[in-house]
Amino acid sequence: MQTLTLNNGVRMPALGLGVFQTPPDETRAAVTAALGLGYRHIDTAAAYGNEREVGEAIRDSGIARDELFVETKIWISDYGYDETLHGFGKSAGKLGVEQIDLLILHQALPGDFGKTLEAYRALEKLLADGKVRAIGVSNFMVDHLRALLDATTVVPAVNQLEIHPYFQQREVQAFDRDHGILSQAWSPIGGITFYRDSGHTSALEDPVIGSIAAAHRKSPAQVMLRWGLQQGRSVIPKSTKPERIAENLDVFDFELTTAELAAIDSLETNKRGGPAPDTITLTTFGRPIPEP
Repeated sequence: MQTLTLNNGVRMPALGLGVFQTPPDETRAAVTAALGLGYRHIDTAAAYGNEREVGEAIRDSGIARDELFVETKIWISDYGYDETLHGFGKSAGKLGVEQIDLLILHQALPGDFGKTLEAYRALEKLLADGKVRAIGVSNFMVDHLRALLDATTVVPAVNQLEIHPYFQQREVQAFDRDHGILSQAWSPIGGITFYRDSGHTSALEDPVIGSIAAAHRKSPAQVMLRWGLQQGRSVIPKSTKPERIAENLDVFDFELTTAELAAIDSLETNKRGGPAPDTITLTTFGRPIPEP
């Protein structure tokens, strides 16, 4: 497994299993399958409602804790300094771990950025106390990142973003690179393009990607994951099907050419599939996160 070194020296597997929108009763089986196949990085979130099942699969796997990289996210309803410290406790309790490898803020709260800053300061405290190994953010745009860096001490290790061939967020990725922040792609095979009304057809059916896949005797999903990895990103594809989970891991035995990378780059449409970060409010998206 290829690894990436975060800005504080922590090493993280470049490819992980995401469990966004995976029902709790399917999460345990998906994570169990992934760990059995060789995955060592699992990405979940308090808002997904499946941290407990991720923790159960990790515990039952018998894999040593220090061989696994567990990533989760604090939801906006738990922003604020004390609230975020408590949010860590809820996530750690459900996951059944004492230390979380990467803890990130799930969204910015543009209308109450002060609460976002207090939440991040809580992450800094958790990092200083050794309760987390690295901290970061998710879905933060350039203006959010600038405001965060101006007001806090620790540069985020990761910024998790919607990144796939149709929506590449190049400006944010460039800012991340310039400041030592790793861009991590959620929906790296464009799943958001076909389970939300984003105005896209499925990236899995794109003829450019299909042609490149045929040339390498790989699947379109494998080509998109390889594109992300070769450009230095972390990728966290999701699936509940063991055969797809295995396929997504089988991306370290081929390389895309410079021309192939450029051809995929050219598919940019600037159409976001997920919610626009500036529309995130507690009124619209807030919901209580249960206790462990």
